[in-house]
Amino acid sequence: MKIIVGFGNPGSKYNFTRHNLGFLALDFYTKTHKLDWQNKPKFNAAVAKDDKRDILFVKAQTFYNEVGQSIRAILDFYKLQSQDILVICDDFNLDFGKVRFREQGSAGGNNGLKSLIAHLGTENFPRLRIGTANDTLRSKIGDFDFVLSKFTPEEYEKLPQILKQVSDFIDKR
Repeated sequence: MKIIVGFGNPGSKYNFTRHNLGFLALDFYTKTHKLDWQNKPKFNAAVAKDDKRDILFVKAQTFYNEVGQSIRAILDFYKLQSQDILVICDDFNLDFGKVRFREQGSAGGNNGLKSLIAHLGTENFPRLRIGTANDTLRSKIGDFDFVLSKFTPEEYEKLPQILKQVSDFIDKR
C-alpha cells in the first residue's frame, strides 16, 4: 500500500488558500478518478482509497502544522514505512505553478514537513512541492498571512493545469 498525503487546513475558510494546495490536488485527483472521501476519526483524517492501485489518499484534519500526528498513526496502523508515502504540499519559495519532486530532503521552512519529520524521525520520504510564490503579495502581507491567503484571479485561472500536472504525476507513480 502507498499513502499519498495532501497538506492543508480543515474548514471551509481555508478553501483555495495557498496552504491548502495539497488538499486541492487530492480533491482534484479523487474527483477525476471517482473516489470518495470518508472521515476516519482514529487517524484524525479524511481518506479516500483507490483499491485498484492500493493507494490511500489522506487529508489530515489536524491543521497543517501538526500533520505528523495523523500520518504517524496511519503508518503505524498499516505497518508502513516513511518511504511508502508521498507528500504533496505548497512551497512559497518556488515560482507559482512550478512542481518539484524530491525523494527526500529537509523541511525547507515548511512547518507541515517539520511536523512530519519530527513524528517520523526521518527526512527520508518523497515529496512533491507546488510553487505558490508571489513575491509582491508576500512582501506586503508577510509569510503567515501569505500562506493563508487566497489565490489571485490570475493564479486561480492557472490552478486546473497545475492540478492536472500533479494528477498525472500521481498516475505515473
